[in-house]
Amino acid sequence: MINGGSVILAGIDEAGRGCLIGPLIIAGLTIEKKDIQKLLSLGVKDSKKISPKKRNELATDILKIAKTVKYFSIEPKFIDIIVNRNQKLRKLNYLEAMGMARIISELNPYEAYVDAADVNALRFANDIMNVLPNKPKLICEHKADNNYVIVGAASILAKVRRDSIITDIKKIYGDFNSGYPSDPKTINWLKNWYFKYNYIPCHVRSSWMPVKKIIKDYENLAKTNA
Repeated sequence: MINGGSVILAGIDEAGRGCLIGPLIIAGLTIEKKDIQKLLSLGVKDSKKISPKKRNELATDILKIAKTVKYFSIEPKFIDIIVNRNQKLRKLNYLEAMGMARIISELNPYEAYVDAADVNALRFANDIMNVLPNKPKLICEHKADNNYVIVGAASILAKVRRDSIITDIKKIYGDFNSGYPSDPKTINWLKNWYFKYNYIPCHVRSSWMPVKKIIKDYENLAKTNA
């Protein structure tokens, strides 16, 4: 969209894609093209390269510059449905593309910059464009959060929003550390929880292989002790 002669740009990115616990959060924002320099001046970049304290500070500043901000949350139960359905080219990448398309549609920018989740960036871009009623110029690349400051800004907003949700989940279930499948503390927490209570919390993605292994280990132990 061109608003009063100003070119409106959008940046879209996600946080929590590979995590066992919590939602996948997609964030999108629009700014006027002339305000790109403001983001650069703040030191905005890929959220993974910034400390949590600095991310929170930058998120506050980004919200002051952005014209519009939108979030889309994909909860674990919906991720599980898609993963367990196991349809070719209709898995998590496609679900994420649909979430990004929804945000782009709501933002209605002139240009949209997206961090490609699919190994095939062109396929990811086509999945988005095929469902958009309006057709903005779409720049969809790997490492867009590192290469385009507006996508870096979106990555910060997504990460800060998700971190806040994770903090709330920990208040309910205790400290599970990072929540990622590569984290031994997370796996031990989930194993202890399941072996004690015999159910997977609703905030956990039960379709992930480490979770299925914990369930199987419990079943095998139960058979052994029967």
